[in-house]
Amino acid sequence: MMTAMTPAPMAAEFAMDLAPTELASGDVHCGSYSVAHSSTHVVLIPSYNPGAKLLGTVTEARRHWNPVWVIVDGSTDGSAQQLRELAHGDDGLEIIELAHNVGKGAALLHGFQEAARRGYSHALTMDSDGQHPAELIPLFVARSQAQPDAMVLGVPVFDASAPLLRVRGRRISNWFANLETLWSGIGDSLFGFRVYPIAPLLHVMGAQRWMRRFDFDPEAVVRLCWKGVRPINQAAPVKYFSPGDGGVSHFNYWRDNALLAWMHSRLLAGFLIRLPMLWLRRVRR
Repeated sequence: MMTAMTPAPMAAEFAMDLAPTELASGDVHCGSYSVAHSSTHVVLIPSYNPGAKLLGTVTEARRHWNPVWVIVDGSTDGSAQQLRELAHGDDGLEIIELAHNVGKGAALLHGFQEAARRGYSHALTMDSDGQHPAELIPLFVARSQAQPDAMVLGVPVFDASAPLLRVRGRRISNWFANLETLWSGIGDSLFGFRVYPIAPLLHVMGAQRWMRRFDFDPEAVVRLCWKGVRPINQAAPVKYFSPGDGGVSHFNYWRDNALLAWMHSRLLAGFLIRLPMLWLRRVRR
């Protein structure tokens, strides 16, 4: 199925169990698409010139969940046509095409808005480049179903493929995110494999103009913590692929770190304003 769109103007729990759990919404039969359609949780995969891992990633997500929506964020590599062909005859896979590149956060915003319009309450987000573990979709959704007012945050378990600079550098953003929420228990601020409750997230995104690009993941989790949405942390393996293995990265070290620095300066100002409220919430829990 294909949809064309144009851009529109706390204590935490931590789990290291990586085994899938049984779902209330239906059984998963690996190797087929025999997955019952969920009326509450949708998988959203933003995609911009993602490389060779795209179709495998979407196929795996579809194997483990229904529905799966891919949001093509103005890709120019021909991947939209490949996705249309993959989705042909599959009612559980929908392709949403944006006319031009708007950034990860803005692309996801389109997905959240459409999901809310159709009555979905939660969205699991994952990348299109094969780094995130599609086999853990059922586990993450099950944890969300058990505590629907919370957000389920993936905490990356790195292997030898992870660039050391990226592994160490994220510790800075994680420290600031926990400071800005008065240590509400954010296991990782940057990992995009997550389940969000849609209604509070739309409220947060509609209240300001940020969170539209690479800054979406860390700012979303901080602002949702401010709104009282509790983080539940769940470990998840992550893989980094070399260009020779089909890996594609749009991360720009200077540009994106400058964006994160500006984001954290704004969030620190917001934290100081909210400090009495956060302190009172912490004392009461």
